[in-house]
Amino acid sequence: MTLTQKIQADFPILKQEVNEKPLAYLDNAATSQKPKQVLDAVMKYYEWENANVHRGVHTLAARATDAYEGSRAKVARFIGARETAEIIFTRGTTTAINMVANGYGDANLQAGDEIVISHLEHHSNLIPWQQLAKRTGATLVYIDLDVDATITLANAEKVINEKTKIVAIAHVSNVIGSIAPVREIADLAHSVGAVIVVDGAQAVPHMKVDVLALDADFYAFSGHKMMAPTGIGALYGKRELLDAMNPTEFGGEMIDFVELHDSTWKELPWKMEAGTPNIAGAIGLGAAIDYLEALGFDLIHNHEEELTAYAIAEMQKLDGITIYGPLDANKRCGLITFNLEGAHPHDIATVLDEEGVAIRAGHHCAQPLMKWLDTSSTARVSFYVYNTKQEVDQFLAGLKLTKEYFGL
Repeated sequence: MTLTQKIQADFPILKQEVNEKPLAYLDNAATSQKPKQVLDAVMKYYEWENANVHRGVHTLAARATDAYEGSRAKVARFIGARETAEIIFTRGTTTAINMVANGYGDANLQAGDEIVISHLEHHSNLIPWQQLAKRTGATLVYIDLDVDATITLANAEKVINEKTKIVAIAHVSNVIGSIAPVREIADLAHSVGAVIVVDGAQAVPHMKVDVLALDADFYAFSGHKMMAPTGIGALYGKRELLDAMNPTEFGGEMIDFVELHDSTWKELPWKMEAGTPNIAGAIGLGAAIDYLEALGFDLIHNHEEELTAYAIAEMQKLDGITIYGPLDANKRCGLITFNLEGAHPHDIATVLDEEGVAIRAGHHCAQPLMKWLDTSSTARVSFYVYNTKQEVDQFLAGLKLTKEYFGL
C-alpha cells in the first residue's frame, strides 16, 4: 500500500462508488473531505463533552471550554500568530472578510479613499468591499492582471497610492490557482499607510502560512477546505487593529457589563464572538490541524504539485483544451481550470460524474474574472493530498470520453 493509499484509507467517504465507478473526488477547491480523525473528534465532543463554553462551572462545560480554546491555540500556532487573542472564530472566510469590512472599514474609510482589489477575487472578497464603498463613498480600484491572469507586484504598484486605505487580495486564486506575492504587496500597502486583508481560503489547506512573515494585517480562512467541518473558520488580525475594531454582532458571550442603555465588551478575542459558537466545528478544526501537521506541508505540496504537473501535461495533449493561468505547476496550487471547445462546462462535469469523477463547473463565484477571461464559465479540477495518479487518469479518460460523446 502506497502512502497516498494509506492516507486515503482515513477518509470513509472515498471508499464508495458513484455510478458504479470508483469515486474520484477532484472538487477539493470547493470543499475537502474529512478524515476519520476529525469525524471522531467531533463525535467525541457530542458524546462526551457537549456543553456550552465559558460560562459553566460544571465538568462538561470545563471540558468543552478547554477543547474549544485549545483549538484556538492550535490555530494561532498553525498560522504563526503572536497570541490566541488574535484569532477570531468565524463561520468561514466570508464571515471573516465581512467582519473586517464592517468593523474596520466603516470606522476608517470615507469619501475619496480607495480600496484596492483584483479581478481574481472570489465574490467573498469582492462584494463586502463593494458594499463598504457604497456606505462610505470610497472607490474600488482594481489591480490589472498579467497575460497569464496572475497578480504582479508591478501592476499592484500602479494602483496602490496615498489614497489607498485597504488592499484585499486572495493568497491563492480559487479559479487559476496562482499564488499572489502577498508579502511584497503588504510592504507596498504599508508604505502608504494602508492595511492588507488576505483571503487565505485556498492557501491554508495546501501550504505553510506564516502571517507574521507575510506581515498580513488581517488573514481569513475556512475550515471546510482543510479537512475540518463546514461552518467554522478563523480571522487573524493584528492585536492593535482588532482592539480598535467595534464588534459586528452583539448579544450573549461578547459582553462584559450590560446596563439599561449601554453595554461594554469583553476583551479579545471574545468581544468578536457573539452568541453560542460552533464548538464542535472548532474542535474539528483543531483535529484537522493535527492531521495536516502530522502529514507535513512538504509532503502535501510535493504530492499536489506532482499531480498538477502530470494533469496539465496530459491535458495539453488533447485538442480543444484551454487551460487558464500559469502552466508551470510551481506557480500554482493544486487546481486546474479549463474549457473544452464545443462542450459546456456543465456537460463536461455531467459526463465525468457518470464516470465517478467529481469536478466543479460554473463561474466559481468569480464572475468578474470570467469576464476578464472572456468566458461565462469553466470547468475546474482540484487535488488534495488523498488524491492519486490513478484518479487523475480516471479524470483524463473521462475527458476523452466527453470529446467522443460530443464528437469533438
